[in-house]
Amino acid sequence: MSTTVRIPTILRTYTGGAGEVTADGSTLSEVLDSLEGNHPGIRARILDDSGALRRFVNVYVGDDDVRFIGGLDAQVAEGTKISIIPAVAGGAAS
Repeated sequence: MSTTVRIPTILRTYTGGAGEVTADGSTLSEVLDSLEGNHPGIRARILDDSGALRRFVNVYVGDDDVRFIGGLDAQVAEGTKISIIPAVAGGAAS
């Protein structure tokens, strides 16, 4: 199944500057494998050394945060958009 993956600016060096790319798979894990196959190195920026989602990277399948719908086993329907969103940290200066 083919899906569109939205790539944040910080990871676009892996996609030749593309903000959206296509990937195949019926689960998030399969989509990330496909993404890695087409854009080597990107998976290591999304997953940690143990293969889990990095703490400060949020991934959405449609409007759903994958941490609440099965993590890497989250089902991905044909045509669903996946968004990779790095968490933003900061605070007010005093």
